[in-house]
Amino acid sequence: MIIAIDGPAGSGKSTVAKMLAKHLGINYLDTGAMYRALTWKALQQKLNLEDENALCRLMEQTNIRFQHEQKGLQVFVDDINVTKEIRSPSVTNHTHYISGKPRVRAIMVSLQRRIASEGDTIAEGRDMGTVVFPLAEKKFFLDAKIEERAKRRFHERGILHSENSLDDITKEIELRDQRDTTRKESPLKISEDSIYVDTTHLTINEVFHRILQEVEPLLKNK
Repeated sequence: MIIAIDGPAGSGKSTVAKMLAKHLGINYLDTGAMYRALTWKALQQKLNLEDENALCRLMEQTNIRFQHEQKGLQVFVDDINVTKEIRSPSVTNHTHYISGKPRVRAIMVSLQRRIASEGDTIAEGRDMGTVVFPLAEKKFFLDAKIEERAKRRFHERGILHSENSLDDITKEIELRDQRDTTRKESPLKISEDSIYVDTTHLTINEVFHRILQEVEPLLKNK
């Protein structure tokens, strides 16, 4: 069983996906972390991020895997734990180079499908319902007004420790939205069979229960 959750930055999809996976006792696939992981390695090796051939070779030589631990999902690149490193501003600001390369995405999609084939999975990202898992049993598209999404990111980074102002983060998300929705390869968009959930005025628990009521019948019918 595949449950696909898509949406823009700050919509709440990662938090809800983790909660659902834990509650249901099934796998959680963070596809965004996979692109970040490859970006981290490319930066470490000082590759030209515009060189698609070099990035494809790197992808084929890289082992990206997840490990579920008590402290949360851990991301490994060639047995190096990069869970914290892939959330750095440097990686965040360069991931779009990787995610915009068609052949890199093709290799990544193949890997994502292989991981999901290992068991029931909550897959979260930007093209789960449209490209990676078009036949998913349930699809959700989470969204929220950009002002609310920016506030969430601001608080996630820690008000006292954030390097950016709320205005900076709003502009950052606007740019990311523009890149995600206009890229030629697998743009962010809602599929016709996705359930749209506006999380602007919902707590994370409300979003969780909204999705859970749609998913639970699937488990009863298994």
